[in-house]
Amino acid sequence: MNKVEIYTGNFCGFCTAAKRLLNKKGASFSEINIHDNKEKRAEMIQRSNGGRTVPQVFINNIHVGGCDELYDLESMGNLDKLLIA
Repeated sequence: MNKVEIYTGNFCGFCTAAKRLLNKKGASFSEINIHDNKEKRAEMIQRSNGGRTVPQVFINNIHVGGCDELYDLESMGNLDKLLIA
């Protein structure tokens, strides 16, 4: 299983949905809450090429996007390939 990181914020329904999908897939992931952490927020924005909304998901240091993009990968049958590759 590849390294999965997800930047999240407090009270974020999209973050909860993204984590639920990753859990359903059996993927372990590191959660980085940026709510009160300016350094981690800046890191997320830099890594995601300007993405300012949460969640921001990375698989093996590749930026996947947010919740919608994660679910799009799942619906196209490509999420498992990324998680296992």
